Amino acid sequence: MDNSKKKEISFGLAIVPLLAMIMGMAITIVVFEGSPHVPLIFGSIVAAFIAWRVGYVWKDIEEGMYQGIRLVLPAIVILITVGMIIGSWIGGGIIATMTFYGLKILSPTYFLVAITLICAVVSLAIGSSWSTMGTIGVAGMGIGISMGIPAPMVAGAVISGAYFGDKMSPLSDTTLLAAGLSGSDLFDHIKHMLYTTIPGLLIALGAFWYMGRQFSSDSVTAGDVESVLQTLQENFTISPWLLLVPVIVIVMVGRKVPALPALIAGVIMGVLAHIFVQGGVTADAITTLQGGYSIESGNEMVDSLLNRGGIDNIMYTISLVLVSAVFAGILENTGMLESIVRKILSLVRSEKGLVSSTVGTSFFTNIVSADQYLSIIVPSRMYAKAYQDRNLHPKNLSRALEDGGTITSVFVPWNTCGVFIAGTLSVSTLEYAPYAILNFAVPIISIIFAWIGFSIVKLTPNQQQKNKGNVQMEDAV
Repeated sequence: MDNSKKKEISFGLAIVPLLAMIMGMAITIVVFEGSPHVPLIFGSIVAAFIAWRVGYVWKDIEEGMYQGIRLVLPAIVILITVGMIIGSWIGGGIIATMTFYGLKILSPTYFLVAITLICAVVSLAIGSSWSTMGTIGVAGMGIGISMGIPAPMVAGAVISGAYFGDKMSPLSDTTLLAAGLSGSDLFDHIKHMLYTTIPGLLIALGAFWYMGRQFSSDSVTAGDVESVLQTLQENFTISPWLLLVPVIVIVMVGRKVPALPALIAGVIMGVLAHIFVQGGVTADAITTLQGGYSIESGNEMVDSLLNRGGIDNIMYTISLVLVSAVFAGILENTGMLESIVRKILSLVRSEKGLVSSTVGTSFFTNIVSADQYLSIIVPSRMYAKAYQDRNLHPKNLSRALEDGGTITSVFVPWNTCGVFIAGTLSVSTLEYAPYAILNFAVPIISIIFAWIGFSIVKLTPNQQQKNKGNVQMEDAV
């Protein structure tokens, strides 16, 4: 970095690329019904121009772009793998089997509640919302839609359950990250999150129970369900043994096998099921990994559920992640994001405002940085000393980071989590957002608790000294 030319970017200039991106997004999506790619590129151009004008050379700006891309490379690899796992599991009859038995067992009235709880338990056990949505979530979409439940509603239930587990699991990377960066004990952090997350889950379950009352067994046309069941049996070998495939993947992740090897094992088992259980040829099983599965069963609902998957199907999502990363990388590397957050912090005057602004800043960082991890990392850096100065226990900070960062990422169409969900569950962000009830209930509860002072914990004198040492150590790192 050429420090002789580098200058600090003011809040007024730093906010311009964000406003340009948001305006471009509104026009492109709302007026022209286009995709978010071009507005993000436009915002990147504006950000690069401003950085250049204040003294950054192109090499610095370019490095910011590449740094942003490097940050999302793990997500891109996971996305590619999920594309393959969806294609191989459809071709192997695994999704068809899960859908078949789900339609046989689950009641439409309680399906939304059931799928929320199932996803919550699985995600809690394995610590990964993405793995849960890419396996149980995909099957849940097929079952729910076959019951006549709108896809956005099903997606909202899947997301609510998956993110409850992700947020509360000691195996979750975001949970570990929030606790570690704030200096909070991991299990103190998890127990402190119960105050906001359990009420959020109960609100979500109550809402899904109320919504589910309109989908009684009588309201679902028996002929439609029987038609789906018959079509699945005619086109796939349905066997309970195929349910072992998702079980094995979930057990592997639960036993701390990294997500990528576990998902690749799922892909391999899906290909083997396609060849040896469904009787497909090897060439078709392999090409399905790239181009997805294709079926013309004559049943429109079944075809719409199963004509998907493969790397090609996920490339739109990957390209969106890349352009989002470029935009976020420029803002982060040139100090624009820090300038915006510093301005927000300067307006904080009380403990109530501190916790509320942490939640808001984490959500704001999700919008600007397009990455869930940065929504925890950046605010933790900016707010750690403010919490220490007010003698607030670090678990207040770690909870606020997760309440505002971890679960709100699903509401940003260009965030890595938003694009993953849209690509995996085949429902757009704006469609499922109103039904991701836990994800918007928790931040609201967190802010309300901050303003009434409920569950806001102060440090004891001994804890004050220990926390000061933790912050100094993190600053040194």
